[in-house]
Amino acid sequence: MSGTRRAPTVGVSVLHDAVRALPAPLPTLLLASLPALLLVLLVLPARALAVPTGRDCTEPGQDFRGVPWAQQLLAPDHVWPFTRGSGVTVAVLSSGVDANHPQLAGHVAAGFDAVASGGTANSDCLGLGTQVAGVIAARRVDDVGFAGLAPNVTILPVRVIADQHFGSTEVDPTVLARGIAWAAASGARVIDVAVAVYVDNTAVRAAVADALARGVTVVAAVGDRGDANDRNPIPYPAAYPGVVGVGAIDQQGNRWAGSAHGDYVDLVAPGAEMVTLQRAGGMAVNVSGTGIASGQVAATAALVRARRPDLKSGQIARRLAVTTIPTAIGPDLGQGIVNPYAAVNDTLVDASPVPLPALTRPHHERTPTWARARETAVVGTAGAAIMVIAVLALAVALPRGRRRSWRSGLAVPPPHRPQPREPGPPVMLFDEQPQR
Repeated sequence: MSGTRRAPTVGVSVLHDAVRALPAPLPTLLLASLPALLLVLLVLPARALAVPTGRDCTEPGQDFRGVPWAQQLLAPDHVWPFTRGSGVTVAVLSSGVDANHPQLAGHVAAGFDAVASGGTANSDCLGLGTQVAGVIAARRVDDVGFAGLAPNVTILPVRVIADQHFGSTEVDPTVLARGIAWAAASGARVIDVAVAVYVDNTAVRAAVADALARGVTVVAAVGDRGDANDRNPIPYPAAYPGVVGVGAIDQQGNRWAGSAHGDYVDLVAPGAEMVTLQRAGGMAVNVSGTGIASGQVAATAALVRARRPDLKSGQIARRLAVTTIPTAIGPDLGQGIVNPYAAVNDTLVDASPVPLPALTRPHHERTPTWARARETAVVGTAGAAIMVIAVLALAVALPRGRRRSWRSGLAVPPPHRPQPREPGPPVMLFDEQPQR
């Protein structure tokens, strides 16, 4: 916050010493006009004598009571019956977070000033970090429609942007690496890197790898240099493996003009003409940026972790990607628009695949019991076959016997022709035989 301290009295002795240091003709002239000078000093407003001690920070926000378009799209009211993110700490790497904002009070930790390599970050001069924290964790208050997606999480602010960087979000990669490492070691379960660097820095890469190894879900904005003038440079850490890279869309579902685009975009979230919290109270209206979009994805990751604490960071990242709202899939919009309700509640096969065991033929030792069982089986089978044959034979013979009244079934003998006992009279071969 800006402030002043008064220079309560300009001592006469100080003024006298200054006058004595002047060349000889001038002191006489000045001493003659001393009463007039003292009168001017007494009449001047106090703020004319003020010495600034604070910083020229972003002005407080304005009054806004409606429900923003992004909140209507993502519908956190449908998720809150299942989880509000309780017990999850989300680190916000930006310009710090105003812990005194009414909708964040009690949910912002002291944090860490990575720019100064020490101190807290629970104040915010630029306002960028408070805007990101707002879409993550702003609580509902009376007469205000805006609320964050995960209002019960704890915000862990990490300052990686120096206060004097008005109009710029340039970040020193060394400072960013320091902030990521501190957040991962300080209990954050989700890290939202709301800024980007445009060089593949070994320290940043190592800090991200360490965070992922600790089971932390790392979400990163893809940066605001996606238009033709900025030539769409590759953003880090969004382009690192394992990091959820987030782009921004407008109210029509199109890529926001400043949002970077490439294969490092895993999914998108609202990030144009947004309403969110502003430092020192009130709302920031019509602000845009991929940092605000990444905040909504980080909030969704926190909801998933609160609902399913057994999931690993890679499983949470996959769940965020495969449960998106369908849209044009490609380098502009990644897999689609983040879907908090589906990410929390959809049933997915989260377990890692397990190879089937090798098939081996079982080996059985022959025993006396086994031998007797085999002999019994052979005898039993033969007996059963004989019985089947006998039954079939009876099934054929019995009906035939009944039809013949059990008489023999042999063929009818030929008719009997009696033979003469004595030979007949001799006859010639060609004579006609007498008729009998």
